[in-house]
Amino acid sequence: PQAVLLTTGIYNSAYYEHFFLAKQLGIELVEGSDLVVENDIVYKETTSGLERVDIIYRRIDDEDLDPEAFRSDSEVGVPGLMRAYHQGNVTILNGVGIGAADDKAIYAYVPEMIRYYLNEEPILKNVTTYFLRDSEQRDYVLKNLEKLVIKNVGSSGGDDMMIGPNASEEELTTFRQKIQENPSEYIAQPTIELSRAPALQEGEFRPRHIDLRIFAMKGKEINVLPGGLSRVALKEDNLVVNSSQGGGFKDIWIITAEGGKDDA
Repeated sequence: PQAVLLTTGIYNSAYYEHFFLAKQLGIELVEGSDLVVENDIVYKETTSGLERVDIIYRRIDDEDLDPEAFRSDSEVGVPGLMRAYHQGNVTILNGVGIGAADDKAIYAYVPEMIRYYLNEEPILKNVTTYFLRDSEQRDYVLKNLEKLVIKNVGSSGGDDMMIGPNASEEELTTFRQKIQENPSEYIAQPTIELSRAPALQEGEFRPRHIDLRIFAMKGKEINVLPGGLSRVALKEDNLVVNSSQGGGFKDIWIITAEGGKDDA
């Protein structure tokens, strides 16, 4: 099967990650303009003609995926892609609509999901999550905005988010009004003090906040890959590590002991 990674292009803040993943997976990195749909089959354009595409690992949003099916003004999608998808002629990863599981309000239900689907107790504790559509929880949050992190449930990349301890009076006032007007669009969580790692900037090592993204591969079994991707907030005291907010990346090394020797 011919697989490709679909990106919006070089102006995407995570383009480096798209490029890196495509290279490591050994598949071609393409944009929407590189693909064409004929007779409900997806092809990529090459110098030697059209080549069929069977699998698309997409790194673009649902609404931009196909201007015929979703946003008609999308310039990064592939016209007719959803027709090919409905006919079973192409597999799209991640699946269309799967973003519903990325709604930040879902996070509060994760422990119950583990108990229900796996019949196990969660190993790691959840960060407390306040539903702002609940009047009691909303009242608590509004009285303690300066201590909490406020997140829009449908946003990503650090957009429409406020970190209370770092917020100005103007930001606190703005988010208080947003919560009062649309409480169901926001959640609140305690401020988590992220770990720090040294980052080389302007010839000096400086402490910067980091978090860890891990990767799991699901086949007949589920395997969590060793190591992962550390995202780094390159601005001093910034707790938002997203690349769209100026964040960077670091490799993670796992030290194991085998046969009495340490291997990296």
